[in-house]
Amino acid sequence: MGRELTWHDALFGYTIGQDDATFDTRDSSAFAPLAAVADPAFTWGNDRRPARPWHETLIYELHVKGFTQRMPDVPDRIRGTYAGIGSAAALDHLKKLNVTAVELLPAHYRVGDRQLMEKGLSNYWGYNTLGFFAPDPRFSTNPRDPNAAVREFKSMVRSLHAAGIEVILDVVYNHTAEGNQMGPTLSLRGLDNASYYFLSPESQRHYMDFTGCGNSPNMRHPRVLQLVMDSLRYWVEDMHVDGFRFDLAPTLARELAEVDKLGSFFDIIHQDPVLSRVKLIAEPWDIGPGGYMVGSFPVGWTEWNGEYRDAVRGFWSGKDVPTSLLAHRLTGSGDLYERTGRRPYASINFVTCHDGFTLRDLVSYEQKHNLANGEENRDGHNDNRNWNCGVEGPSDDPKVNARRARQRRNMFATLLLSQGVPMILGGDELGQTHRGNNNAYCQENGLTWLDWDAADRDFLTFARAVAQIWRNQPVL
Repeated sequence: MGRELTWHDALFGYTIGQDDATFDTRDSSAFAPLAAVADPAFTWGNDRRPARPWHETLIYELHVKGFTQRMPDVPDRIRGTYAGIGSAAALDHLKKLNVTAVELLPAHYRVGDRQLMEKGLSNYWGYNTLGFFAPDPRFSTNPRDPNAAVREFKSMVRSLHAAGIEVILDVVYNHTAEGNQMGPTLSLRGLDNASYYFLSPESQRHYMDFTGCGNSPNMRHPRVLQLVMDSLRYWVEDMHVDGFRFDLAPTLARELAEVDKLGSFFDIIHQDPVLSRVKLIAEPWDIGPGGYMVGSFPVGWTEWNGEYRDAVRGFWSGKDVPTSLLAHRLTGSGDLYERTGRRPYASINFVTCHDGFTLRDLVSYEQKHNLANGEENRDGHNDNRNWNCGVEGPSDDPKVNARRARQRRNMFATLLLSQGVPMILGGDELGQTHRGNNNAYCQENGLTWLDWDAADRDFLTFARAVAQIWRNQPVL
């Protein structure tokens, strides 16, 4: 990216403050984001993909900035950047935890939401993509140099590979930063709105929205499929990443309004000589009709197993979880994956992820505390299957704190010792808290940056020990 977007009313196709059927004819070029041609030259040396088999994979989900922004042994200049992840201190932490793959929250170029910026907040997680080929410059040591982000991303990948760690990108092809008819005109909408997006059959001015984010790309159109496939190949061939986690993946399989398990997207992925060989992870749900697809993706795909999360949380928080159901979850969820010919490693097991409570908060809060997000606590999940161990929030009661520590150990050990592929939320091993905020997507501050100085050293030691057991005895 050569120039960041500057918010201005001229970016919108209608007159702000009036009906969206109006038309704004002003030139927006002074405010629009601009692309830049980057120099692809890079010395990869003897870089090789670790090519870890799934049954030997331990995933660590992290945010590029939040992971090292406060890490004390990382030089100040590179904290919160791609270079920070490739630093000796960061790599040492990952290796001691036996991590074999990092899953990066979106690193594609994203646009910050105007309404969040006006509240003094930020789209921190980054699920608002505009540039599918550009690494986000905010994670570069020199955001004004278009080449720096590309160069430093590649350096990060090379360093992780040298440490035996794969790089998986969380990618957002299910919607774009242009939003619905009230959103800005920045790219695809201005090029060919009717081809790039699902439009409402009743009103071509409005959008079909399967994600809750305003629009959904029209995967029936060959140019839209080409855009996605070219982007994926770029990140594999030029940037050397090892796989992808597809946000709200059922949206990509919607040939019409319904999810088509044999959709063009799946077909073209399986036939592609490059992409069929990398790690493919689906978030197997969206908010459209038939959008909950846990256990329904084709052979070659793994899935975030929401059923595993719910069962393990429910069991340890004292909910009524049938023994037979828990047994399925601990042994690879054969009831979900075996009927499609997939092995236990099709299940990406997790108890916590970026979306929801941290592990520490899961045992410290029963209610969400999201007022800082500016939505009067309406946002975030309400069904969290959690238990505060008798006290809401921080406690000085030694018995409560001992119970919470035991519960964290219970869930972490269950995760690492179940059949399937375990995924750890970055910071859980440190005892990270978001103070009860279970939707911290807009908090780009000390609430979400990992607090290394306040790390729970006893739990970190425990986490490393359990991860070593996992490594010594991988479960097929």
